[in-house]
Amino acid sequence: MAPELFYKNIGGISYKADVYSFGMMLMEIVGKRKNLTASAEHSSQVYFPTWIYDRLQLGENIELEDVTESENTIRRKMIMVAFWCIQTKPIHRPSMTKVLKMLESEDELLEIPPKSLIFSVDMSCNDSE
Repeated sequence: MAPELFYKNIGGISYKADVYSFGMMLMEIVGKRKNLTASAEHSSQVYFPTWIYDRLQLGENIELEDVTESENTIRRKMIMVAFWCIQTKPIHRPSMTKVLKMLESEDELLEIPPKSLIFSVDMSCNDSE
């Protein structure tokens, strides 16, 4: 659920709450898992978007096995779009029209958004990788 549904100081409830939900759904589709996984191996993997964001920031490969390079390019684009959709503040989220344009574009070099407040909690301090 969009943060503004719980925290009124983030912004008013609008269609951007649906954009947030769409972004979370994209993350679940791409990751083939729920966004919260209590049984994750490391605490940093509990909240899937944070784990993926950190992997991208480190330049690590997030490809799936047994998929083509083209499919991985599409997957990466979906992840980038999802990150824009799940920005904490509704004003920073794109409209669904913009989301559709990003998904349909040929440009695979979508920029990763700044790490949103919802991502800022460092859950990896107890991990031993």
